[in-house]
Amino acid sequence: MGLKHTPVKLAIVGGGAAGMFAAAVAAQRKIPAVLIERKARLGSKVLMTANGRCNFAKDISPEDFLKDVECPVGTPQGRSAAKFLQSALRSCPPRKIISFFRSLNVPVRRMADARMFPADGKATTIVHAFGDLLRNSETPVVTNCPVTGIQPQKNGFIVATKNFTLWAENVLLATGGVSYPKLGSVGDGQNFARALGHKIVPYRPGLIGLETADAEITRRAGRRYEDARAKVLSGDGKVLYDYRGEVDCESFGLSGAAVYNSQRFIEHAKLKDYTIEVWLDKQRLQFRNLKPRPVKEAIVTIGGISTDEINPDTMESRLVPGLYFAGEVMDIDGPTGGYNLTMAFATAAKAVASLNS
Repeated sequence: MGLKHTPVKLAIVGGGAAGMFAAAVAAQRKIPAVLIERKARLGSKVLMTANGRCNFAKDISPEDFLKDVECPVGTPQGRSAAKFLQSALRSCPPRKIISFFRSLNVPVRRMADARMFPADGKATTIVHAFGDLLRNSETPVVTNCPVTGIQPQKNGFIVATKNFTLWAENVLLATGGVSYPKLGSVGDGQNFARALGHKIVPYRPGLIGLETADAEITRRAGRRYEDARAKVLSGDGKVLYDYRGEVDCESFGLSGAAVYNSQRFIEHAKLKDYTIEVWLDKQRLQFRNLKPRPVKEAIVTIGGISTDEINPDTMESRLVPGLYFAGEVMDIDGPTGGYNLTMAFATAAKAVASLNS
């Protein structure tokens, strides 16, 4: 009996949050798929999230989620990302993601501020749940296998690696941003998209610490202030952004959720002259125009494949039929607190669902 050579329905490139969720949704929808990851294991960056605890969602409505993504005062980039994400978030809202993990027998814990974690506080629990689902569904997973090129054909794509090529009807790029390159986010998905004619919005760090050598901070290096506050002020002293949350003092300067979200606001608003004000206990400290740490250390990458060239109802390229995108490979980002994992999951679900809609 002769063997019939047929393409796989979907090749998912990237085994992080978006790629694992895409493969899980494909398995549940009986869509033949293969997951290809450049590193030796899946979910390397997921294992780092929230200091290894994995804040995978925030239990709020899609409307509130999108308002938070938009940023206060509605920065143009924030408005654009929120509008782009509307369809995906309404199809796969945070509560659906929470239910998904419960369906995989992952006990979850809701914090007072609505952030959601695995109940045992271990990111490994989330990654292992994906691994179990993919194993039980017999979804092929290829690790330690960087993709070297993606070539459109008349009837699909040739996905090239160093040792083999794969024929796929559709390709989903879920390779992440460019932060933490040692964990696999090296910008290869954006490079593939660029080679296929897509615009790449320049990379900038998002949710990253700010540098200062001020002795008031450096002498406190290693101290964490849980109930702290950070504000961003304009050059003339007007409060532009105000966030109450954790502030950490580091040897290089400031970090923690309040600082990360303030830095994200500064980047989105493209501020050149500003003051960041932090409250540590009852002491107010102000700093002018602090430099962010390098993008390779950022929690998320601002920039990536332009959403102008992606259909928000399907996550399919407007330029290359059959090419889809999910997660941080695109020019989307959110505040700290579970938003970025939720966006990765929701856009992945939207892309896969569109294949058999």
